[in-house]
Amino acid sequence: MATNATWTVVFDDKRVINHTVKNDEGHSIGYTIDDDAFWNDPKFSNIWAIQYGTTPSDDAVEHRDSTSHTAYDSSVLGNFNDFTTRWDSAHLTQLQSDWDNDNVENETAEQKINRLGARPTSYSS
Repeated sequence: MATNATWTVVFDDKRVINHTVKNDEGHSIGYTIDDDAFWNDPKFSNIWAIQYGTTPSDDAVEHRDSTSHTAYDSSVLGNFNDFTTRWDSAHLTQLQSDWDNDNVENETAEQKINRLGARPTSYSS
């Protein structure tokens, strides 16, 4: 499998991991994407995992059977943005939840915005 990926997709876990965004402990952030219609697309039926944005890129797609690892082919698998936009949406939801739950007793809305900045309304990786 390719190394130093920017993104990892694990099909059995329905998980998309962005290796460029880290949590407070320095770990890559991944989200489980609950969208069975997306994951059950026949074009993914023989794929176990994808390591995207790798060097070398010729072994980025790992298959379930004995098929050799291959490069990501957007003409077969679709644009990789199909994964990143789902991750972005999950990450925005998490950022909004974190903001909503970061409260200080007796703090006004204006004080909260001064302390944290405006509540996130979009995210694009």
